[in-house]
Amino acid sequence: MAFTLIILLELTLLYLAFTERVKRFIFILMVQGLLLFGIAYLHLKQVNTLEFTFIVTETILIKGLLVPIFLNRLRKKNNLERLAHSKLPSFVSILAISAAIAFGFLLSEKIHDNDLQSKFFSASIAAIITGIYFVIIHRNIFTHVIGYLIIQNGVFLLSLAVGNEFPLIVNTAILLDIFVGVLVLGIFVNRVGERFEEMHIDELAQLKD
Repeated sequence: MAFTLIILLELTLLYLAFTERVKRFIFILMVQGLLLFGIAYLHLKQVNTLEFTFIVTETILIKGLLVPIFLNRLRKKNNLERLAHSKLPSFVSILAISAAIAFGFLLSEKIHDNDLQSKFFSASIAAIITGIYFVIIHRNIFTHVIGYLIIQNGVFLLSLAVGNEFPLIVNTAILLDIFVGVLVLGIFVNRVGERFEEMHIDELAQLKD
């Protein structure tokens, strides 16, 4: 069952290459948060109350609800409906993300470690590469926030890949990083949106002290 959820998560990465609508980007992040909850819950053999509460908080509450709601408010405030600032056509992005998924799978097969969960490792590598790629090919600042959050989801999967026990301390740091990152980037997006009509990264060249 966990493997099925991982496949669904990788399909959400591919879907990012098809759409340019901000609502769908936010929806994909919400879906990924719910999938991460299912993956983490099914993966852990013994979950105590503290770990279960943390999983629910980080995946469903933060990644699946609060962050998408926050991003949706940013979208409405800055009148963002469609992002057409990709440097590459969709079919190139599909090939690139497919290559990232294949690379993650091949890399996990090459690493022989009994403590490494290969199915989680391959998906985490694919998500991290996709997030980085997403930031590189888009010129809209809001899209960079989306890419950053996809990378965070990949890091979450990577923490599950290192062993059967839930790395609570590591994921606490990830959760704090999400809070700080989204808050700072959200404020930044608002300020740029107030200053310029479009949140294009080329506009940042006009910013002065």
